[in-house]
This record gives sequence, structure tokens and C-alpha cells, in this order.
Amino acid sequence: MQTNNKILDDVARVMTGAAGAVQGVRDEIDGAIQHQLHRLLKDMDLVTREEFEVVKEMAAKAREENEALRVELEALKADS
Repeated sequence: MQTNNKILDDVARVMTGAAGAVQGVRDEIDGAIQHQLHRLLKDMDLVTREEFEVVKEMAAKAREENEALRVELEALKADS
């Protein structure tokens, strides 16, 4: 942006530089926050989605087996 006023050109240049510096600071802050959140979540010892799904499938299978055994037990009691 060129104007006939050198002062306005200088102010525009300073504002552009300041905007770039502010963006750099913002990026640094975002990176630091993400790092802290990752560290916090890691320290919480949470399970992954994959681990959760495996245990969920195991629980469903155990419920099915439990129900089958209950039906078999009731049938054996009825025969006695």
C-alpha cells in the first residue's frame, strides 16, 4: 500500500509487523496449551478408544454366555 504520506506508510508497515508478531505469540500460546493438555491427559491414565471397544465386546460376549448358562441351568432345574 503506497500513499503520498511517508508517515502513513511507516504506520502501515509497523501495523503489519505487529500483526505478524501477535500471530506468532498466539501460535506459541496455542502450542503450549496443547502440550499441557496432552501431558495432563497422559497423566490421567485414560484408556484409548480401541481398548474401550475391546473391553466392550468382551462384556457383551460375557453377558451372552451368562444368559446361555442361565437358560441351561433353568432347564436342568426343570428336569430335576
